[in-house]
Amino acid sequence: GDQMHPSRFAGAIVLAGAMLLFGCEQGDKQQYAANGNQPETAAPQQDQKATGGLVPGPVESFNQNIAPASPQMAYAPPPENTEKYLPIDDNPVKEVAEAPVSTFSVDVDSGSYANVRRFLMEGQKPPKDAVRVEEMVNYFTYDYPGPEDAGVPFTATTHIARTPWNPDTYLLEIGIKGYQPQHGARPPANLVFLIDVSGSMDEPDKLPLLKSGMHLLVDQLRADDRVSIVVYAGAAGVVLEPTSGADKDKIDDALERLQAGGSTAGGEGIQLAYAMAKQARIDGGINRIILATDGDFNVGITDLDQLKSMVEDSRKSGIALSTLGFGEGNYNDALMEQIADIGNGNYGYVDSLKEAKRLLVDQLDATIETIAKDVKVQIEFNPAIVAEYRLIGYENRALKREDFNNDRKDAGEIGAGHTVTALYEIALVGSKGLAVDPLRYGGGEARQVPASDVKPEEFAFLRLRYKAPDGDVSKLIETPLATARLEKPESTGGDLDFAAAVAAFGQKLRGGDYLKGYSYDQIAELAKASRGFDGDGTRAEFIDLVDLAKSMN
Repeated sequence: GDQMHPSRFAGAIVLAGAMLLFGCEQGDKQQYAANGNQPETAAPQQDQKATGGLVPGPVESFNQNIAPASPQMAYAPPPENTEKYLPIDDNPVKEVAEAPVSTFSVDVDSGSYANVRRFLMEGQKPPKDAVRVEEMVNYFTYDYPGPEDAGVPFTATTHIARTPWNPDTYLLEIGIKGYQPQHGARPPANLVFLIDVSGSMDEPDKLPLLKSGMHLLVDQLRADDRVSIVVYAGAAGVVLEPTSGADKDKIDDALERLQAGGSTAGGEGIQLAYAMAKQARIDGGINRIILATDGDFNVGITDLDQLKSMVEDSRKSGIALSTLGFGEGNYNDALMEQIADIGNGNYGYVDSLKEAKRLLVDQLDATIETIAKDVKVQIEFNPAIVAEYRLIGYENRALKREDFNNDRKDAGEIGAGHTVTALYEIALVGSKGLAVDPLRYGGGEARQVPASDVKPEEFAFLRLRYKAPDGDVSKLIETPLATARLEKPESTGGDLDFAAAVAAFGQKLRGGDYLKGYSYDQIAELAKASRGFDGDGTRAEFIDLVDLAKSMN
């Protein structure tokens, strides 16, 4: 059904709790075994439950790699934090006279925001590299006008306002809204759940939460959908062959029988998942793998470049790969984000059952249905009008200028109903907002533009490229941005201000080098004034997070 029955929702939570209790009981049995008080048959019974009796062959060995617990383990210090993040340097201010063109790939991921929230809710400031400002901004939806029919996959709009943290500059917002099909109108889906059941997933915020989240997704499936389940730990195996979405009990039972144990052969799991997705392919439908893990691959293909290459080769078959991240301490954000990008998918981090519901119920169509792929944005600024610009975020989505016209160059995807927001801070020629001093030698000539090319009526020219989900040749959208709009900046209080507040918060968490002392209080005030409709409560929660971050200063 499209709506989840309350009893199923409650059942998912109860089952997750039961798994936690079951795990504790098994841990006690292992300690008894270490002291010679447990029958020798306990371990084989545990292996059978770990696979639910569904996985033949090598998958039966998942829990054989778990060493018996010793009495001293109860007093062991907490494990070292080994979370991995890709290093990011903030985009610098660029002079239009030297670099008039900015090009980047869209990003609809939201994993960074949920992960940052997890840190703040636990009373910790997130690592700088865990904060990707564009993912913070794009966690929220904005009221951009969208296309009215599927023939146009998305529309793009722009807005201009004074920059909240620097009134001598302007904030240019580029807003994209994907086509939103009517409820129930999405194509049938062939989904492969690729689930990590290794020992590192044996934590309350990992496998139990993962299974509860997957139960929520199962409740949204239709009879013409197909679901397979592949698991990996010391080896990879198929737990559930392709099954109709109508057979929810069978899918739920397969999920519930999973139990963590062993090391992590993630590469083998991905290979098997692609094989299952090809076996159950739906022509003209959605074909997607959903990888759910903490990203702690430590057996088999562990080299990131090898994994990326394998996913890149596999996406050519038309099967997308999305990632859902879980847990902390050993979390590999760098891997989760990158393989989703390369796999033509999206990346989300699940820190609660509420977040699982947001991704897998409220935004299911956007999560699994791609309406435009390889979406690229390029903006050329007029040096006669704009002196400097800075793209806020998208550091690891930057493209070379020539990549824009290269249809072989991969870029981001947009899902059904997705909104994408990009923000530029710009300073006009001769304004007080300039950050770069003029050159002593030849500075004046460097800023001069031939009279025939001045085009004073335009301060910038926006270009977008995209491909249809099954297309290989891109289409181009071009829009000039009128200089007259700079003379009458838009009024405050709308979505642009809220996006600006989120962008300021992300920059603040990363050090705030460009915020000119803009405070947490000012960020919170801006967000409160522009909160608008907040049906899911995420905007109010954002304001609370700003207050939490302020208290840690």
